Amino acid sequence: MRLRMSHTTALITGLAALTAALAVPPALGTPAAHAATGGRTGAASGDCAAGQLCVWPKADFGGERRTYELSDTDIESCVPLPEGSSAASLANRTGRPVTTYQSVECAETAEFDTYPGGGSWVPRSPYQVRAFKVWER
Repeated sequence: MRLRMSHTTALITGLAALTAALAVPPALGTPAAHAATGGRTGAASGDCAAGQLCVWPKADFGGERRTYELSDTDIESCVPLPEGSSAASLANRTGRPVTTYQSVECAETAEFDTYPGGGSWVPRSPYQVRAFKVWER
């Protein structure tokens, strides 16, 4: 009987650890990623309409959201954020890949990353985003 109790206890402990590990959302790439904001709703949780690139000045989708759409953005051209501003979190819902740049000139000598267009949520960019490019495909 004592052996069964130890085995059961170990099984329950293992299941609890597995459940906790699976509850951690991914760092980016899916809507589940913005669940990391503590269940907040509204723009702070990474709300971004289909067809838009949304950027926020603070991590975890904090601060005033700025949006860009394909209708007013040149494809494959460097689009700097307004002078003196940067983004610490973003959501790409353009339907096209978007590359974000640490450099305001889209220089590849600084940090840069490309996010798929089907729906990428990045609550904490690894660098301050100062410009971006939307790609054809």
